[in-house]
Amino acid sequence: MARLVSNPINLHRFQPSFQQQQPSSKSLLFFSRKTTLPSQTNILGFRKFKLYCQSNPDPTDSSTPEEVSAKPESVTDQSSEQNAGFIEFPTKTINRIVALASTLAAVGLFLSARLDFGVSLKDLSAAALPYEEALSNGKPTVVEFYADWCEVCRELAPDVYKVEQQYKGNVNFVMLNVDNTKWEQELDEFGVEGIPHFTFLDRDGNEEGNVVGRLPRQYLLENVDALARGETSIPHARAVGQYTSAEARKVHRVVDPRSHG
Repeated sequence: MARLVSNPINLHRFQPSFQQQQPSSKSLLFFSRKTTLPSQTNILGFRKFKLYCQSNPDPTDSSTPEEVSAKPESVTDQSSEQNAGFIEFPTKTINRIVALASTLAAVGLFLSARLDFGVSLKDLSAAALPYEEALSNGKPTVVEFYADWCEVCRELAPDVYKVEQQYKGNVNFVMLNVDNTKWEQELDEFGVEGIPHFTFLDRDGNEEGNVVGRLPRQYLLENVDALARGETSIPHARAVGQYTSAEARKVHRVVDPRSHG
């Protein structure tokens, strides 16, 4: 407040006078920073603070203000929350179960491959009918010229096996190995230049057509089906895909008159 003070010349002037008032501890909201030793500071670098507050300040009330301690979360709680995000390592029991399941899956895959896709040229040759017998039993015949070293021949073996199993009661299937010098005459007769070479013969042994090399299984299937039904012609009388040259047989030539393959 201000008060009037007279001066020697009788002029009135204002002389400011300030009186400091101490604020009530109940009417202010403040933070008191507590001095702590380095060991009292947690590992995250947070310091402790105390919060003093009073909901209804009363100037006449001299009681101690309510104390609320604002503390950071404990290290234990934070560690537990952090650990909750990690995946636990599998136990030995889980490892055994996974190993057993993998083994069963591998065995199943092996069996399915063996029954369906694991057919080899040797298997086909062992099940094939001798050429002379096929020409004399009155059934149409499919003659395959092949070689054990022929990549395309090995690749098509499962397809040939499937078709053979479907028509083996009505159509003869013959396998002739081009490495065997016994079949030189047949190689010239049917014009075999590439393998695998499939020749389709009617009931009388007359050639209806041929398919050479890697082609869709449908080509072989439709031709065999036509032979089985006694058709006068086959749908694919001349078709050529990727094949292996039969000239390589001169390197692998084998003299074995006793073998029909």
